[in-house]
Amino acid sequence: MNQKAAQHLKSTDPILEGLIDKIGPITIKARRVPVFQSLVQAIIYQQLNGKAADTILSRFEALFGDGHFPSAEQVLAIDLERLRSAGLSRPKASYILGIAEEAASGSLPTLKECDKLTDAEIVQRLTEMKGVGRWTVEMFLIFNLARLDVLPVHDLGVRRGFQIAYGKRKMPEPEQLERFGEKWRPYRTVAAKYLWRAVDLV
Repeated sequence: MNQKAAQHLKSTDPILEGLIDKIGPITIKARRVPVFQSLVQAIIYQQLNGKAADTILSRFEALFGDGHFPSAEQVLAIDLERLRSAGLSRPKASYILGIAEEAASGSLPTLKECDKLTDAEIVQRLTEMKGVGRWTVEMFLIFNLARLDVLPVHDLGVRRGFQIAYGKRKMPEPEQLERFGEKWRPYRTVAAKYLWRAVDLV
């Protein structure tokens, strides 16, 4: 893990310092899968627990039969009802087809293009697509690009982790977490990862 990030978080937040010492180093590693694949996977995982989402993702990939994640063109070649047979809701299937259309037309930025954009520019560009909200893009920034200063304040896991770590009676509202997290800049991703891990300690 970035030692500079850990030292910064420890020096600005004693609660986080204790959490970092308890959990130990964590890795911030970019997956670097294609933008289309990353967004489709994030759509599938929206509002589902990991096990259910894993099952639907496996069924989705099995629709295409070659053991690889499908291309946008492959997705567009099948209809909405066939997509739904993998366990996707009608809205999610529709969103995935919309993202596939963007990708096939060349409107979706590549990873190399994303590398030249700021976090805010990526959020603005990708949330123009139906079904791609801020949380989805934040997961893309954190896990696919390993951007270091992303705080997904609407994520239930991060909010729950904050509640546990800071001994609060209820989860913070997103606005409260946004304000509190200012002290963690420019390493809010690292703070978020520790808050996710805090949930596992209970």
